[in-house]
Amino acid sequence: MLPRALFRALLLALCACTGTSQAVEYRIETVASGLEHPWSIAFLPDGRMLVTERAGRLRVIEDGRLLENPVAGVPDSFVRSQGGLFAVLPDPEFVENGLIYLSQAHGTSDSNTTRLVRGRLDGLDLRDVEVLFEASPRRDNPVHFGGRMALLPDGTLVLGLGDAFDDREEAQRLGSHTGSIVRLHRNGQVPADNPFVDHPDARPEIFSYGHRNVQGLVHDDQTGTLWSHEHGPRGGDELNIIEPGANYGWPVVSHGIDYSGARVTPHTSLPGMRDPVRHWTPAIAPSGMTLYRGDLFPEWRNSLLVSSLVQREVLRLPLDGTGVSGEERLFEEVGERLRDVQTAPDGSLYLLTDRPDGRVLRVTPVE
Repeated sequence: MLPRALFRALLLALCACTGTSQAVEYRIETVASGLEHPWSIAFLPDGRMLVTERAGRLRVIEDGRLLENPVAGVPDSFVRSQGGLFAVLPDPEFVENGLIYLSQAHGTSDSNTTRLVRGRLDGLDLRDVEVLFEASPRRDNPVHFGGRMALLPDGTLVLGLGDAFDDREEAQRLGSHTGSIVRLHRNGQVPADNPFVDHPDARPEIFSYGHRNVQGLVHDDQTGTLWSHEHGPRGGDELNIIEPGANYGWPVVSHGIDYSGARVTPHTSLPGMRDPVRHWTPAIAPSGMTLYRGDLFPEWRNSLLVSSLVQREVLRLPLDGTGVSGEERLFEEVGERLRDVQTAPDGSLYLLTDRPDGRVLRVTPVE
């Protein structure tokens, strides 16, 4: 019998592998490799795929092949530590307008923030780029930027932000975007029905607050539920249902402890602050998230799939309405940090591995 470490090494050396999930048999194949910390993947109506590299590049996969040249015209990102180019999201009217949205870290070591930009994709050029939003205040710490986005059925867009690690108390202050989820019209304007528009001391873009570092956002159009997940410190990673104006507690409430071993707070729940639907200790470091409603894997339908950096796997969370009825761990055989998981239009799954030579992986059923 081969030692476990050698067996895993042989698996990783292969371009494709097969696995099982209870009665589900699947195959994992490498679509593209050599990407520098790929962060987000999105699918265009014409079959192309867009992949961001945290190093600041936007890449295109066309006809199953990663194009050599990145998209030109992408604004420079602040690339340091956790900073860089984050998510890419096509406009729902992309066929007509060619617009895409990008979130990125922007600025310098002494003054940086998360910002949202929009541009028109024309072949391998991004044109007519405009800045739609910049989180305020800026900070001097290159971590906890958030960056995930989601579109809502009313045509607005939500963007998750982080607490900059050292500024966690700001997550409880409505005068700061720190540790919040913001909601915007797709042209960057503030919706008139945002919860704090008429609050004189609040940032009008804020939709919810009290978050540590939002890393996943998915809207369920069938139930009207906006799902979010975020990193805790040592433990206390959270899955939440986001409601307008709600306070999710950080750092006053947490199931995690500080990296020093000290308690962040004695409270795991308080009146007026929303409890998570699920939390994880030890930490899983959730990254991407998708709601699976595809046809290729009927056994996984109506499940949230959450990619994990620390556990190096995908967690399948079957949904029962707005509750989670279980947990299954998938794709452990990949053996790498997973930065994103998304559902393709054909019902296959795509994974991004978080490495200097990261890969795009496709998961399909075994026929």
